[in-house]
Amino acid sequence: MDRLTAAEIQALHEALDDEYHAWATYDQVITDFGEVRPFVPVRDAETRHAQALSALFTRYGLPIPANTWRGRVTRYASLQEACEAAVAAEVANGEMYERLLAATQRPDIVAVLRKLQQASQQRHLPAFQRCAQRGASSCGAGRRRRARGALP
Repeated sequence: MDRLTAAEIQALHEALDDEYHAWATYDQVITDFGEVRPFVPVRDAETRHAQALSALFTRYGLPIPANTWRGRVTRYASLQEACEAAVAAEVANGEMYERLLAATQRPDIVAVLRKLQQASQQRHLPAFQRCAQRGASSCGAGRRRRARGALP
C-alpha cells in the first residue's frame, strides 16, 4: 500500500476534526434545547461521517485522533440562532470538502470525501435552511433524553 502524502494526511485530519466539531456542536444544541430536529438526525449522521473517516485512518495505518471538541463549542441563546449557525457551518463544510478533494486522487479517499460533502450539501444544509427559514419553533422537538450517536 502506498504511503499517504503529507497533504492527504492533513486533509484526513482536517475532515475528521470538522466532523468531530459538527458532532459536538449539534450535541450541545441537543443538550441545551432537547432532542430537536434536525439536530438529532444530523448529529447521528456526523457520527457515521467520523466513522467513515476513521476507517480511512485505520486503512492507512494512522492513529485516529480523539474528539476534543466536547464542551468547547459555541452555545447558542436560542434554537433559531443554532439553526442559522448550522446553515453557515454546513455551507463552510461543503467548501472545505471541495478544497480537501484537491489534495488527493486516491479513489477510496475521494469517494469518502465526496460522499460526506454530498450528505452535508444535499441533506444537512437543506434541513437547517428549512429550520432557520420557518423559525426554530417549527423544528421538531422530542423528549429530553440522551440520544444515540455518541462519540467518545
